[in-house]
Amino acid sequence: MHLSTHNWMRAEPLEVTLKRIKKFGYESIEISGEPEQYKTNETRALLKEYGIRCWGSVTLMLGERNLAAKNQGQRERSVQYVKDVLTMVSELDGEIITLVPATVGKVVPDGTEAEEWGWVVDATRECFTHAKKVGVRIAIEPLNRFETYLFNRGAQAVSPECGVCLDAYHIHMEEFNVYDAIRQVGKRLFDFHVADNNRFAAGLGQIDWPKIVRTLKEVGYDGALT
Repeated sequence: MHLSTHNWMRAEPLEVTLKRIKKFGYESIEISGEPEQYKTNETRALLKEYGIRCWGSVTLMLGERNLAAKNQGQRERSVQYVKDVLTMVSELDGEIITLVPATVGKVVPDGTEAEEWGWVVDATRECFTHAKKVGVRIAIEPLNRFETYLFNRGAQAVSPECGVCLDAYHIHMEEFNVYDAIRQVGKRLFDFHVADNNRFAAGLGQIDWPKIVRTLKEVGYDGALT
């Protein structure tokens, strides 16, 4: 395992972020999922200059981005966005994207549970085909209740090679047993996001981080702690 970080929440030049995380011993970055913001040749040069590798990216499912949308055109545009993120990560020699399937904060459904499930699975399969083409893995990141069961099932529905990203903050809120949730995902765990139960940095809340790390090692996880 190694330390990584996001940069999507910081309105600062990428070089400022890279300089800071290099100072504190980070090895990689999950770059903001906004391909239009980056010229990959320039970004590769910056990564090389600071000795930081691109671990991957996280999709920023905001506004109209939604793989569970009822409108086919909206779904198609959302799929293209995910494909663009995958291409960016591939061009930066990254390994993974964490995919949030639906618009963040969306509470009003576009259809029945079965309809939305079908839309998400079909759209994610199309994204997965592109991911295979460009050599990047997909980890589905759940944000709400019953996440481990449903998203394990979702990943399996897409492909046996599709994985899951867990977030310590989310599973602490939503799961009966955080450590069993990690064990249940097991080898499908492709990425792990780090925040304490109060959304502060690890160690500033109540999560037992040594036990988290031991459980990650138990299931053979060897990716980023982001």
